[in-house]
Amino acid sequence: MSTAPVPSAPATTEFPLVLGLDTFGDVTQDAQGRPLSHAQTIRDVVEEGVLADQVGVDFFGIGEHHTDDFPLSAADVVLGAIAARTDRIRLGSAVTVLSSDDPVRVFQRYSTLDAISGGRAEVILGRGSSIDSFPLFGYDLADYERLFEEKVQLFAELRRGGPVTWTGGTRAPLKDQDVVPHTEAGPFPAWIGVGGSPQSVVRAARYGYSLMLAIIGGSPTRFVPFSQLFRRALEQLGQPALPIGVHSPGHVAATDEQAADEFWPRYLEVMRRAARTRGFAVPTRESFRHEIGAHGALYVGSPETVARKIAANLTALGATRFDLKYAMGGLSHAALMTNIELYGTKVIPRVRELLAA
Repeated sequence: MSTAPVPSAPATTEFPLVLGLDTFGDVTQDAQGRPLSHAQTIRDVVEEGVLADQVGVDFFGIGEHHTDDFPLSAADVVLGAIAARTDRIRLGSAVTVLSSDDPVRVFQRYSTLDAISGGRAEVILGRGSSIDSFPLFGYDLADYERLFEEKVQLFAELRRGGPVTWTGGTRAPLKDQDVVPHTEAGPFPAWIGVGGSPQSVVRAARYGYSLMLAIIGGSPTRFVPFSQLFRRALEQLGQPALPIGVHSPGHVAATDEQAADEFWPRYLEVMRRAARTRGFAVPTRESFRHEIGAHGALYVGSPETVARKIAANLTALGATRFDLKYAMGGLSHAALMTNIELYGTKVIPRVRELLAA
C-alpha cells in the first residue's frame, strides 16, 4: 500500500508532537466471534489504556456513547480506573457531548480526574454527531445549536478558575459560584471536536479552545482550510496560538493485508448500522481501498504504512497531534492489544523520525 505525499500547509512548531489513541468502547468479541458483555468490554478498555501507557502512547481518550454497541457512557469513571494504574499517559474524553450534559458537572468530573492522575486530564467537547444522549436526558434537538453555544461558553468560564457568574437560557444562572475541586496547576487542556462546520472552528477560537479535526471519511486535505481559518480567527480575536489535532479511525497489524482483512468486515458492519440511522453511505470494497490509501481518511495497515500517512497528513494540516480511533466493533480484545502495542512501539517512533527529517 503506497502513501504518496499530500499538499502541505504551513507547519506549526510551537507545540509538542502528541500521538494518542481514542476508543468509543466498541463491544468486542471472544475467540468464537460472540459479543462480550458490556462489563467485560469496559474492563478490557481499562487494560487497553494501561498497555497504551506502557508502550509509550501520549494520550488515551474515550468517547461518550449511550448505545448497546458502545456502552462507554461514563468515560470519566473508566479513565479514573486507568489513571490509578498509570504514571505518564494523558487521559481524556473523545468526545464529551456537552450539549446534553451540565458544564459544571463535566468540569467537576474532569478536574477530579486531573487530581487523581496528577495533572494528566483533558477534555474534548462536542455537540454530538451521535444524538442518543438528547432523548435520554430530555433535551430537544431543536435546541441543538443553542445548547452547545451556551454550554461551551460556560465551560470556558469554569476553566478560568475563581468564582463564576453566568446567565443563560439552558440552565440555572451562577452568581459568584465557587466550583470545586480546584485544579492544582491551572486549567486542564480543552478542545472542541469539529467534523465539518466552519462555525465550530470559529467558536473554538472565540472561547480559547484547541481544535480537534474529526476526519472520518474523504481526503484529509479537505480540512486544510479549517486549519487556516482557526489560526486566522485566533489572530483576529486576539487569542494566543493554540494546537490543532486530528482524530481518525484505523487499525494497525503486522502487514497491510492483515490489517485490511481484520478491519474490513467489522468496518462494513458498523457502517451498515450507521447508514440505517445516520444516512451514511454503505462502503464497498472499492471505496474501502480508497479510504485506506494515500488520500483517504482510514489509517489501516502495517506500522510503516500508518506512520507515513500520519506524518504526511499532520504536515498537510499544520497539526501537531494525531489520535487514532483504534477500536472497531467485532474485533477481538487480543487484536486491539496488538494494535496498541504496534502503535506505541513502531508507529509513534517512526512518525517522530519522519517529522524530524
